[in-house]
Amino acid sequence: MSDSAPPRLSASTGMLLVTLFWGGNFTATKLAFAELEPLAFTALRFLLATAILWLILRRREPATPLPPGARTKLIWLGLIGNTLYQLCFIEGLARTSATKTALILAGMPAIVVLATWLLRIEVTTLRQRLAVAIATVGVVIVILTRGATIDTSIRAGDLLLLGAVVTWAAYTLLLRHWRLPISSLRITAWTMYTGTPGLVILGWPELMRTDWSAVTWVGWGGLLYAGLLSLVAAYILWNRGVAELGAARTVAYNTLVPLVATAIAMVGLGERPGITHLIGGVLIIGGVLATRQKVVPAAEG
Repeated sequence: MSDSAPPRLSASTGMLLVTLFWGGNFTATKLAFAELEPLAFTALRFLLATAILWLILRRREPATPLPPGARTKLIWLGLIGNTLYQLCFIEGLARTSATKTALILAGMPAIVVLATWLLRIEVTTLRQRLAVAIATVGVVIVILTRGATIDTSIRAGDLLLLGAVVTWAAYTLLLRHWRLPISSLRITAWTMYTGTPGLVILGWPELMRTDWSAVTWVGWGGLLYAGLLSLVAAYILWNRGVAELGAARTVAYNTLVPLVATAIAMVGLGERPGITHLIGGVLIIGGVLATRQKVVPAAEG
């Protein structure tokens, strides 16, 4: 018998799994919202994910001290990528459809590509920057869509989702820029440790008034999906993707998320995107796909 380790999942295959997990998360979360309030759901989800990650980390890696300066950076990553992002995402999703939420968040890769150029983290091309402009137009169309028409008013849910785009982009850029010398599993666990307390504090009032006897398998199933697949598995694979593929190439996989999310929402929630959603979605996905030209790290200086 061979003692060799099982084949390691490639970073690209891992990112395809991330798109599947995140695409289904919009519908799973929406279904759970019928029985659990948004912040109570998020608090429980992160407590579950944190406990699972703590157990996995103890089993997989020795309990060694963090590198000098890493703790402060992990605190910032946890606050930005978990506390702030999740607050914007979950409250934004609660105020709009799963399809529209997925399309708005699909614009995040464009923000990352533009920021990597402006901050000189990675070298980008003129083609990529033009693609960012196209994707941005698509995001604007989706945000202003009301039913089948365009309405120039921006609602609270739209602003919250834009906040989610900005905070997740910031998390991804900091993760790439700092290049912490620890495993993706350890980064994921520590950012969960540092980001969860704020979410529990914010969700505590809703947790206290929840009628737990009324929660069915739909609510618990949505919670398990969102905690184990969309958080634990997806975050580990995402962090490894950023480390091995780079920020711009990793976020490009997000173009598949709205396609998966829309298909699942049509079946699970009965949602039907309008023509303006489709036009905006085509611009977003087309623009982000055009950014997938390989980039290289910017020269230090």
